[in-house]
Amino acid sequence: MASTEGLVPITRTFLSSYYDKYPFAPLSDDVSRLSSQIRSMANDLLRDLPPSQGESLLLHESDSPPPHKIDENMWKNREHIEEILFLLDTSHWPPTLQQHSTPDDAELAVILGQIKSKFQNTLKALETFQATNSERVFNTVMTYMPQDFRGKLIRQQRERSERNKQAVVDALINSGGSIHDRYALLWDQQMERRKQLAQLGSATGVYKTLVKYLVGVPQVLLDFTRQINDDDGPMEEQRHRYGPPLYNLTAMVLFIRLFLSLAWGRFEARKLKREDVGVFEQAVDVYTTEFVRFITFISEVFANSPFFISAEEAGALEGRKNDDYKEITVPAGKCHEILLSVDAINSYIAWDFSVVQGKITVDIGFSVEYTNPSGEKTLILPYRRYESDQGNFCTCMAGDYRLIWDNSYANFFKKALRYKVDCIPPVVEPLPSGTQVEE
Repeated sequence: MASTEGLVPITRTFLSSYYDKYPFAPLSDDVSRLSSQIRSMANDLLRDLPPSQGESLLLHESDSPPPHKIDENMWKNREHIEEILFLLDTSHWPPTLQQHSTPDDAELAVILGQIKSKFQNTLKALETFQATNSERVFNTVMTYMPQDFRGKLIRQQRERSERNKQAVVDALINSGGSIHDRYALLWDQQMERRKQLAQLGSATGVYKTLVKYLVGVPQVLLDFTRQINDDDGPMEEQRHRYGPPLYNLTAMVLFIRLFLSLAWGRFEARKLKREDVGVFEQAVDVYTTEFVRFITFISEVFANSPFFISAEEAGALEGRKNDDYKEITVPAGKCHEILLSVDAINSYIAWDFSVVQGKITVDIGFSVEYTNPSGEKTLILPYRRYESDQGNFCTCMAGDYRLIWDNSYANFFKKALRYKVDCIPPVVEPLPSGTQVEE
């Protein structure tokens, strides 16, 4: 890896100049026009029957500004799309519409099927965008991590965390939680991911113990993970630049959901007019087309954005300046030992060493043994001679672990040994009281 000397975390000013290269073509004027028409049609429906409690909450949301954050808007669009798909399922149609009692009802049923298909495709595109972007961010961060047990631990921590989060979502669904409840939880989990990213950068929280051992990670990366989502940080420029069109699309899909919900609640008393169905169909077509265009565009911006620095641009030189490696001389006929006392199972013991001897190829014996509290010894890693080695294992017992470099076979030559040894306690994610997840 190349040196990171001179690099600093990206700034809002830097991103502003970068985003100048990626202007987003304005939304179609139809977005504003049809949004107004759909909202006006919803108001007409309210004249026939006052809103229910659930409809009042939806009305209040539609009268409020969209969320400020880009990713929260993405989750809101996804929530509204799922709510619309719920209403478009034939089992949730008004009873008379399910019966196709008139030619107009039969025609409307066909149109609703086409609309449902468009929303299903849009939802799939959004889910793919979110999953791809999340994986890209994580993998970018991981390219800077030492490619050994330390990076592996962070991956394991993330996988465990994601399994735990999914278990909570599944439990909510199984207990009868609503779509709204599920997305409120998903957003809380997204904020927890953001919090953990900041914790990684500042070496606090769940990563406090682990980051202490992340020797070789460029400080610029830790600074980046800590600052990227600050209120006036780099992502604020993204919100400033690309937020307005997304806000308009968030409002539009909410108006579509509001109209459909009100229409279904009043369908028996007032069937939809043909012209209203036409506007509704146009609005869905414009929203789904423009929203997919937006996420396709923003996905390209994210993929090429300068804060996704390639691994080749990062370097190990900065890490090597303070890499905590030790250098000793092991005399001929002697051994060098490191004793690690482990208090908890599932700790990681790891080593990285090499024999430094100029142009001459030399090696040294290496083995690892375990001693339990009663003094009984067990060989963990059998003796073998190495020029260099890097390895680790997860402990299954508490006690003393001895790492032994053996130069007893040498009669004349001492060995210059450069090594680093770590013993990392288990990384455990704090859980809310009463929550049960896999161990």
